[in-house]
Amino acid sequence: RTTHYLFIVVVAVNSTLLTINAGDYIFYTDWAWTSFVVFSISQSTMLVVGAIYYMLFTGVPGTATYYATIMTIYTWVAKGAWFALGYPYDFVVVPVWIPSAMLLDLSYWATRRNKHAAILIGGTLVGMSLPVFNMINLLLVKDPLEMAFKYPRPTLPPYMTPIEPQIGKFYNSPVALGAGAGAVLSVPIAALGAKLNTW
Repeated sequence: RTTHYLFIVVVAVNSTLLTINAGDYIFYTDWAWTSFVVFSISQSTMLVVGAIYYMLFTGVPGTATYYATIMTIYTWVAKGAWFALGYPYDFVVVPVWIPSAMLLDLSYWATRRNKHAAILIGGTLVGMSLPVFNMINLLLVKDPLEMAFKYPRPTLPPYMTPIEPQIGKFYNSPVALGAGAGAVLSVPIAALGAKLNTW
């Protein structure tokens, strides 16, 4: 039993770090829009895997929101670190995880803690809602392109240097693409998380 508790601590730490690193595309304004679909897929699946594992381990609705809150706090710390280095406030955009995690908790609670319903319904809700919430979040950034070219990250390799897009490049419905891909992929990966919980 001690080994099992130790294992979930390790999973908690590593899955949180993986989720945050998967959001590298959206944290920094220079890649925020161009990689929105990639972000939507990675963040939807990573959030659902970690949250489902936690929820099924504890059996307590609300655990997913707690998990998303931890990631949000970590990211605000990173945002503060970049700001302290002299970068503008909007250089790092903190992703919106908490509302989607609340929907996951709600589906788990409303279905009387049915893990299959949590995976199917909750995973779909996360995959569809997370891209929408984060699109709204990105729209609040004052001028992402100007900021991207004025404040390039020193750690970016040359092949990742932002290239100014053609007119209309960013308007191919990234919300629809991200929501669709995230919703489809969240369910099977959440099922994998549930399977891990039974081992």
